[in-house]
Amino acid sequence: MTSLVRDALGPRRGSKVLVIIGLVVFLFVAVTGYTLFTNHNNLGNLVKVVSLIRSQYLEPVPTGQLVEGAIHGVVDSLGDPYSVYLDPETFRQLNEQIHGSFGGLGILVGIEGDYLTVVRPYEGTPAARAGVMAGDKITEINNEDVRGISLDVAVSMMRGPVGTKVDLTIAREGVAEPLEFSIVREEIMVPTVEGHVLPDTEIGYLAISQFTENTPDEVSDKLSELLRQQIKGLILDLRNNPGGELRAATKVADRFIPGGPIVHIDYRNGKDHTFEASEDALDLPLVVLQNQHSASAAEILAGAIKDHQLGTIVGTTSFGKGVVQTVYPLGDGAGLKLTTARYLTPNKVDINMEGIEPDVVLEQPTNAREDMQLQKAIEIMQNL
Repeated sequence: MTSLVRDALGPRRGSKVLVIIGLVVFLFVAVTGYTLFTNHNNLGNLVKVVSLIRSQYLEPVPTGQLVEGAIHGVVDSLGDPYSVYLDPETFRQLNEQIHGSFGGLGILVGIEGDYLTVVRPYEGTPAARAGVMAGDKITEINNEDVRGISLDVAVSMMRGPVGTKVDLTIAREGVAEPLEFSIVREEIMVPTVEGHVLPDTEIGYLAISQFTENTPDEVSDKLSELLRQQIKGLILDLRNNPGGELRAATKVADRFIPGGPIVHIDYRNGKDHTFEASEDALDLPLVVLQNQHSASAAEILAGAIKDHQLGTIVGTTSFGKGVVQTVYPLGDGAGLKLTTARYLTPNKVDINMEGIEPDVVLEQPTNAREDMQLQKAIEIMQNL
């Protein structure tokens, strides 16, 4: 529908625009079931506003811009912070995040002062092989000064089609002259899982930073590695996990839930669905870490563990995002992320705007040198 409207409007002005808008109004009426008579004031106002902008506004406005604005307005009118119209660039970035891969260099960067700074290069990536190091300050990308640049813009400059080149100029502490790197982009798989055996213990630690399509396999690989080291218990860290892909979360939950429901999805159209766990689950003492930034898919996993009484949850109340979005591709590379369902925990608890309460409430003090929540999880595990 969106693609059709854009093609029809084209660059022409005047009466043809009103004809097309009239067609859009007609289609709207046909689809929604409203009559033009009962809703004629609002629809008439829409046509009039567009007509006035086209004929009276100080500057000429492309028709595509008006249509884009109308789409934004329709979605924004829902008052739902999770339903969003996605322009082509934002839609592309969302798909990269869901799939967990993109064309890039393989470095995690942050902003320190005015400088874009390398936090870490990922092992085996083009940046690591080229010799980029943690702490390096990137001063130029493709000969463009990036001091003071926003993080989003800088990341978009370094990402791009696989096989293309990026030139970096880097200032490194202890090196007098700037370093020049010419690096070819490759497909980068963003790791979402970290795991190791905690020092001087037999406790495994597994942290999930987000849920992408790759996360279930990453979790399986890391759990296998930890089990080979004969761990006696596991701490699952979901702190600051913003969520991600629903099915990825249910597949991960299936590793911990020994049968029964993982999550209930409640759709408007009545086609509700329950994700069920298999009976092949991890049989180890479990402690889960969460905080106020643990959201969505992370809450699905934490909620399932809590309702099935499979572990102790430590930290603070989670974010409370209990709704599900579906992503729809539109024309011209754009997309729509639309709230289409709510989810309920296995005990059919609606946690939206409420969050999941921890079993052990513990705030992590700001600027604390010690991870108090992790230490508490270790203490609980050692007493099990």
